Amino acid sequence: MKALFTALIALLTTISALGQAFEGRILYANSCKSKLPNVTDQQWNDMMGTTQEYYIKGGSYKSIDDGKLMQWQLFSNQENKLYTKMANSEAALWNDATVNADEVLKAEVKRGVTDILGYKCDELTLTCKSGVQKYYFSSKLSVDPKLYEQHKFGNWYEVLKNTNAIPLKFIVDTPQFAMESVATEVKKVKLENGLFSLPAGVTTTKSPY
Repeated sequence: MKALFTALIALLTTISALGQAFEGRILYANSCKSKLPNVTDQQWNDMMGTTQEYYIKGGSYKSIDDGKLMQWQLFSNQENKLYTKMANSEAALWNDATVNADEVLKAEVKRGVTDILGYKCDELTLTCKSGVQKYYFSSKLSVDPKLYEQHKFGNWYEVLKNTNAIPLKFIVDTPQFAMESVATEVKKVKLENGLFSLPAGVTTTKSPY
C-alpha cells in the first residue's frame, strides 16, 4: 500500500526553455484503466479525479483535482518541497523533492508525433523502473528546466530536461493501472504569486509515502 500511495503522489506530480517560459493554466481530462482484479476503472477515476486544473509560474506549480482521494498539489522551488492534500488527511503531506524512489533507465524523443489543441507535439518516452511513461509536448509552451533541477521526485526533472516544455498529454503505465491525461484548454495568463502559497490555516506533516 505504501508503494501504491507513493506512485499516486508521484503520478500527480507528473500530471509541468526556449523563448519566454509559459505562465498560465492548463486543464486536463484524466482517465484510468485498472490492472488490479479488485479495483475497477471507475474506482480509480473516482479516487484520482477526471479533471485537473494545472497552474505554473516560473519555478512553482499548483494542481487542483476533482478526485475523492486526491485534492491538490503545490510546489515551490524556494522550499523544494512538494505538498499533497488528500481527502483522508487533515494535514497536507510534504515530500522532499530531491528524493525519488523511481529511476529512469532510458529516454527517447520522437519529433512531430501528434497534434493537441493546435500544438504540434513531440513525444518523450521514459522507460523507468516503475514502468513506461510517455509525454507529448510543444516548444511553444516552454519551461526552464533549471528551475526544477532539484525536483527529482516523480521523475519531473527528467521530463523537463528532455522536453524544455510542459506536457500537453501524458500516459503513465504502472503494474496497478494505466493513466492518460490530455489537455483540453491552454490559457496563457499572468498569475498572482499568492496562488502558490499554502492555504491559510492548513497544517503540514512529512509524508510517510
